[in-house]
Amino acid sequence: MYDSDAELIAAASLPGVIDSLHIGEADEGIVPIENSLEGAVTFTADLLIHETQFKIKSELVLPIHHCLFAKEGTDIDAIEVVYSHPQSLGQCRDYLRRRFPNATTMPSLSNSAAVGEMVDSELNTVAIAGKRAASFFDVQIVEESIEDNHSNATRFIVLASEDGAPTGNDKTSICFHFDADRPGSLVGVLMEFSNRGINLNKIESRPTRLSLGRYFFLADIEGHHEDAEVRHALDAIAEKASTMKVLGSYPKFVAE
Repeated sequence: MYDSDAELIAAASLPGVIDSLHIGEADEGIVPIENSLEGAVTFTADLLIHETQFKIKSELVLPIHHCLFAKEGTDIDAIEVVYSHPQSLGQCRDYLRRRFPNATTMPSLSNSAAVGEMVDSELNTVAIAGKRAASFFDVQIVEESIEDNHSNATRFIVLASEDGAPTGNDKTSICFHFDADRPGSLVGVLMEFSNRGINLNKIESRPTRLSLGRYFFLADIEGHHEDAEVRHALDAIAEKASTMKVLGSYPKFVAE
């Protein structure tokens, strides 16, 4: 549990979480950023790059176990449509291929929305969501732990107006891009980390939305942006890149 004393507010989608922060309805928002089976949650990455100035304050990693839900009286052997979030559909891809080879998979904005869409559908449908969905809808759990890999885990980030204070065991997330495609541009940035002994945990790319073949790079590095070596590296990168944005510094997740 991230904060057992917090008042929980449900959002229908990832943009809905950001909207709740912008209008002041919520002080913090939790969104998925990476899954051990499906990789980056690109929707969240694009929100961080283009849609919000909120900072990453914390991270947490949770095991993910999916359940198959159905309305009472559903003929499970004649399922026409399976509703779920695209990430969850991907995490259960092999299961769905075996269990419902002729069914159509229908992406939803969230797993809870998927269960609601199943309930409202007049077709013979099922939905994939977490077990907690059973407490919000009049549905039954047909099968539990249907994910293709039981080590399935998702990394979530906590967004807030300010990022985390230095703890001595931190990560910093940044994004940057180059206006021109020149040999060695990316290597030049990475060398700023290497030359200072800063470990690079992850790097990936997303389209800039400006033209085909141009990308933002997102990187996670060890250390806090207030640490001297990290600060010097970020200053140097800001001079090399056309755009550089610090998405936040925050304590590294440690499993209990």
